[in-house]
Amino acid sequence: MVKIFVDPGHGGSDPGATGTGLAEKDVTHKIATRIRDMLEDEYENATVKMSRTGDQTVSLEERTDMANAWGADFYLAVHINSGGGTGYEDYIHDLLSNNSRTAEIQRTIHKEVIKLNDLIDRGIKKANYHVLRESNMDAMLSENGFIDNTNDLAKMKDPDWINNVARGHVNGLAKALNLHKLTKTTKTTTKTASDSKKALQRPASSSSSYTKESTDSKKKTLYLPASADSWRIYPLNKDPIKKNALPDQLRPSKYGGLQYEILGETWPNVYIIQTKQLGKVQIYAGPETGAEIK
Repeated sequence: MVKIFVDPGHGGSDPGATGTGLAEKDVTHKIATRIRDMLEDEYENATVKMSRTGDQTVSLEERTDMANAWGADFYLAVHINSGGGTGYEDYIHDLLSNNSRTAEIQRTIHKEVIKLNDLIDRGIKKANYHVLRESNMDAMLSENGFIDNTNDLAKMKDPDWINNVARGHVNGLAKALNLHKLTKTTKTTTKTASDSKKALQRPASSSSSYTKESTDSKKKTLYLPASADSWRIYPLNKDPIKKNALPDQLRPSKYGGLQYEILGETWPNVYIIQTKQLGKVQIYAGPETGAEIK
């Protein structure tokens, strides 16, 4: 598997650059999330981890430490520019030669992004940014337009543009990292609803019907953090994997967080909850998601 670490710039108390009615942290999160979803949905040998999946504050050190500890093969930092310019540019570390593997990857991604992002090409560049310097793997940082430029800003507010920018990055990653497209005959691996594709492991003593109804005299409550923009849920009659997710998602950030009584457990860290609109559903709430159970 090719392990790709996707890092949406800024977040939480750090908004990054700002434009009229828009913050860099929100645009980078939208682009990065689409990149993740495209990679996981369309390629059999790609696994993705994100530095943040909501509006969390994550330091530069935490980002590179996370990628290094995970053993990522490639680090992609997604940013938005500012300072009076316009257009797209990307960076690798300034000590790397133009013949390095990282430079080759950069050229491939750059070419694919420029095809689709409808921005002026500002070129391929190098810099001594922390995420490029302290990451142990090939790393690139993309600057997707200027948030203080009226024309670039208008594009950032368009969902189709967000999708095109993500698609350009994904096309470049696929070519540069030799990713293999999923086909109808591809044997897929069971996945959890977490960002990684870590398989859901049943206890060795369990049967195929792992479901446990809650019998505790004291009911437990699931708390979804307000930092999460969306949360996948799954029907009761299907495995809780991404392809089976319901089209409707929970929106914790919209309501300052959400809470549900846990009615049962179908897999480890997968719980049954009752929603107002969709009735009983499954939800994945592993420790890495930020959810709490009390």
